[in-house]
Amino acid sequence: MINLFSDTQTKPSDAMRKAMAAAEVGDEQRGEDPTVNLLCERVAELLGKEAAIFLPSGTMCNEIALLVHCRPGDEILCDKTSHILNYEAGGPAALAGAVMTPIDGDRGVYSADQLKAYIRPEHRYGPRTRVVEIENTANMGGGRIWPIDTLNAVTKLAKAKGLIVHLDGARLLNAVVASRIPASEYTASCDSAWIDFSKGLGAPVGAALAGSKAFIEETWRWKQRLGGAMRQAGIIAAAALYGLDHNIPLLAKDNENAAMFAGIIADSPKFIVDPTSVDTNIVIFDLADGMDAQALSRKLEAEAGILIGAIGPSTLRAVTHLDVNEASVRSAAEHLLRIV
Repeated sequence: MINLFSDTQTKPSDAMRKAMAAAEVGDEQRGEDPTVNLLCERVAELLGKEAAIFLPSGTMCNEIALLVHCRPGDEILCDKTSHILNYEAGGPAALAGAVMTPIDGDRGVYSADQLKAYIRPEHRYGPRTRVVEIENTANMGGGRIWPIDTLNAVTKLAKAKGLIVHLDGARLLNAVVASRIPASEYTASCDSAWIDFSKGLGAPVGAALAGSKAFIEETWRWKQRLGGAMRQAGIIAAAALYGLDHNIPLLAKDNENAAMFAGIIADSPKFIVDPTSVDTNIVIFDLADGMDAQALSRKLEAEAGILIGAIGPSTLRAVTHLDVNEASVRSAAEHLLRIV
């Protein structure tokens, strides 16, 4: 089986499991788990924030951040492809009572001029624009990295308008490795930001949300309310620490393998893909000649043991990660060519 369905499919290595087994633990809710505390300190430092909180998932990071930032009826501006809009079961609306307004960006990235057109003037008839959300890398933009100048222009405008900026950094470290721009530079003008451990870093579970001390204090109330508070969580925090210590450099190979995959299938007229647009570890490609993406995905799995997800009628997404090496990725692309 060659699993390119998502980087969430990674499994903890033997060395990571040993780190988990040896983890020092305590009551996380009481602040007594030393491994969780160390992880939060590391993430806060990495993202240039005062404090951080360990949570079971990235979706919970997004939802809790928006619950703290918003009041019912407030508006969140985000790209039309964003995870908070499309893949969190309407969470911001259901939980925070917020209106999500999509911006028509380019592969997950929008400009300051576009943002300006969406910020509402203050009046009692419409929702109050409250939060600007950025997803870096942009998942459904094909793992696109936000250009730092564009990000800075967007956040500068948001701050000038008195808005809050939240960064969904599920794959931020893929962007860091590819661009060689520190994570703290991407998050410098953001009020809240988070990173995921269960994707490229290979941990089985978890993410960490960072911000000011006052912000993190408020997140704890929501963590408790939503059932995200844990006890001896150092066992899973140890996996996240192992990922931070050992697996960040491996993201470069994931990015390279994605570009290689795109380059191989681009040689076929059956696929519509631009290899030069592959910034990190995600390849989104279209099928020519009216081929059905779901049917092709099923055929790939049945005939070649290759998992690639269909994300539209004629669109597929392949995601590289540390559990698939260069030879496997090349093999998957060649089987794909053969089957079409």
